[in-house]
Amino acid sequence: MFTGIIEEIGTVESIQMAGNSGRLRLRAPLVCADLHEGDSVSVNGVCLTAVELRGASFDADASPETLRRSSLRSLQPGGLVNLERALLPTSRLGGHIVQGHVDATGEVVAAQPLGDGNWWLSVRYPAELDRYLVSKGSVAVDGISLTIASIEDSVFAWPLFRTPGATRICAPAVRATWSTSKPTSSPSMWKSSSRARPHRPRFRSSVCLTWDTELNDGPAL
Repeated sequence: MFTGIIEEIGTVESIQMAGNSGRLRLRAPLVCADLHEGDSVSVNGVCLTAVELRGASFDADASPETLRRSSLRSLQPGGLVNLERALLPTSRLGGHIVQGHVDATGEVVAAQPLGDGNWWLSVRYPAELDRYLVSKGSVAVDGISLTIASIEDSVFAWPLFRTPGATRICAPAVRATWSTSKPTSSPSMWKSSSRARPHRPRFRSSVCLTWDTELNDGPAL
């Protein structure tokens, strides 16, 4: 179980596919500091199991169902991912309860600048999930605990405030908006590109969605 408060931005070192499943190798010095084989880690909101530790990196397997349900299928070596270790009974519940079982993938359709490095992001979700999402309800996007600020016509939106090195929306549509080069975990990823069109992303990508069952009367996470 997780809270949607990102601990570290990890890097995809390699991806090995075997049929319809795959093994990810992720570099994450902070997460690996006390990680053990068999521990659960939220990777972009998806609960994965650490199956092998390699110093500051760990391996995790993604089943065909996981790849079908989530945006992990679009990851590439060198890509960045949001990571969170499993919640302890004594931990603060700073976000909302996130079990890491992805309900659907959404599509980033707009990123509008609010000034001072802040953005207003909009995500389109499958229409059949309408009854599970409400204004001021909780939703996890790529593992980040968020509160829906507005919702209309199967699109919800929220303000993303600048927190360099802490969280990121792992979607190329958003990365293209505020970075001219290949994204890194440094604050430079927040620099706005002169070629970017914040109101109209140059291309779209999927993000993982989960929502708060208790608040929104949705299905099990």
